[in-house]
Amino acid sequence: MNKQYVELDGFRMAYQEKGHGQTVILLHGFCGSSSYWDKLLPLLPDNSRFIVPDQRGHGDSGAPEGIYSMETIADDIAQLIQKLDLGKTIVLGHSYGGYSTLAFAEHYQELLAGFGLIHSTAFPDSEEGKQGRLKGQGTIRDKGLPVFIDGLIPKLFAPAHLQSMPEAVQEAIRIGNGTSPEGAISTLEGMRLRPDRNKVLETARVPVLLVAGKHDQIIPVERTFTVTGERFTQCLIEDAGHMSMVEAPQKLADAIASFVAEAQ
Repeated sequence: MNKQYVELDGFRMAYQEKGHGQTVILLHGFCGSSSYWDKLLPLLPDNSRFIVPDQRGHGDSGAPEGIYSMETIADDIAQLIQKLDLGKTIVLGHSYGGYSTLAFAEHYQELLAGFGLIHSTAFPDSEEGKQGRLKGQGTIRDKGLPVFIDGLIPKLFAPAHLQSMPEAVQEAIRIGNGTSPEGAISTLEGMRLRPDRNKVLETARVPVLLVAGKHDQIIPVERTFTVTGERFTQCLIEDAGHMSMVEAPQKLADAIASFVAEAQ
């Protein structure tokens, strides 16, 4: 699928597009890109319009200077919606993309038709997690991005899939190495500083999708499934780690299609 481009404040954002109808934005995780969704997109219905961007510092998008706070990424999403005249949009974020989705839900309710966390959480980093973000920044500065990526990517897959899906793991490494090193450092700092946004979930006025992988080594199921109620749809994918769009794309596609149909 060919990428298109839109000029935002300070950088050019790349994105892919598929289908027509209710707009759904899919946000990839840290050191990913819109290519993370390549196996999923063909499985999604054409009666919704899927916009799949490369977030700032990732993929083919620009990497402006400064900390990439979740609020900054939320502003990028809002600009994308306004520039493309998308109207009220469903925003679904994978991992780091979920952190910015929550910031968007907090600050741009008027643009939101629904939102979702895919292998993500409303909790902030623990103190240990914050130290890990700083260590990651140091690794990228001192040893280079590929060393950091080689340490990161295997943790994203269910342990069994490291042997059964070696090509998918290598593809994720390739995508990760396409990240701007400065963009990765800026994103790590933004994630380190993000606040607790459980209140955003608890007070949501629109439908919310929560997807977790049973074998997720990054974000345990209980850190995603923190709320219940009529607005919330929980989906546990039994045979996935942190990367269900690659590990179990049909199951994730079915969950997304069902959620979008019910949210309209």
